[in-house]
Amino acid sequence: MPATAAKLAIIIDDIGYRSTDEAALLLPNAITLSVLPHTPLGKKLATDGFNKGHEIMLHLPMQALNGKALGPGGLTNDMTEVQIKQQLQSAFANIPFAKGANNHMGSLLTQMDKQMLWVMQSLKERQLFFIDSFTTKYTKASNKAMQLGVPSMRRQIFLDNDTSERALEKQFQLIITQSKQQGKLIAIAHPYPETIRFLNANLARLNDNGITLLPTSQLFDDLNVALSTQATPPATLR
Repeated sequence: MPATAAKLAIIIDDIGYRSTDEAALLLPNAITLSVLPHTPLGKKLATDGFNKGHEIMLHLPMQALNGKALGPGGLTNDMTEVQIKQQLQSAFANIPFAKGANNHMGSLLTQMDKQMLWVMQSLKERQLFFIDSFTTKYTKASNKAMQLGVPSMRRQIFLDNDTSERALEKQFQLIITQSKQQGKLIAIAHPYPETIRFLNANLARLNDNGITLLPTSQLFDDLNVALSTQATPPATLR
C-alpha cells in the first residue's frame, strides 16, 4: 500500500436481529462487522464473520435522548459503576472475537462523564478500541478515551440514513472525497439489503480513487493514542 494512500474503514453495525443480516458476511472481509449483544443471531454471526476474516466489534446499546428502547445489554444513566461494568462483561462474553466497540444510539449516555469513564475503564482492561458513532456533538466519549489511553476515533459519515440509490451514491461520493482530503476516515452503514447491494457493486471504486479499505483497528497509527476528532455533524437523537 503506498504511504500516501488514504485509509478507510467501513463498519456495518446493528447486526444480530434479522436473518438478512447474514448478507453482511458476503461483503469483502476488510469490512468491519459490529454486532449487538444478546440478540438471536449475534453470537453466530460474530463467529461466522470472524471465521471469514472480518474484524468484529461489539455494538453497544446506550441510552438515547429520544427514549427509544435499547434492547438487551443496554447501558443507561441510572446504572451504577458495578452495573455498567457487569453489563459490559456480559456483552463481551456474548460477542466473541470483538477487538473494539462502538455505541448503538447513545445521544444521552455519551454525554455523561462518569458513565463514559466507566465504559472506557472496561475497554482499557481488555485492551480494546472505541469508535464513537457520534450521535451527539456533546459526546464525552473521545475525551474519556483519551484520558485513559484507550484508542478512539469518531465516525465521520453515515452511508445509509436514506437507502435510495441516489442518496447512497451521494454519501459514497462524500466518503471518497473526504477520505482523500483527510487521509483516513470511518464510515458506518447498516445491513440493509439496499446497502449490501450498493457496496458490493461500488467498493471497487475505492481502489480506483487511491483509497485502501481496511479493518477498523488498522486506522490507528498508535494503539495507545486517541486519534482523529474531526467529524461531520452528529446524527441527533439516536
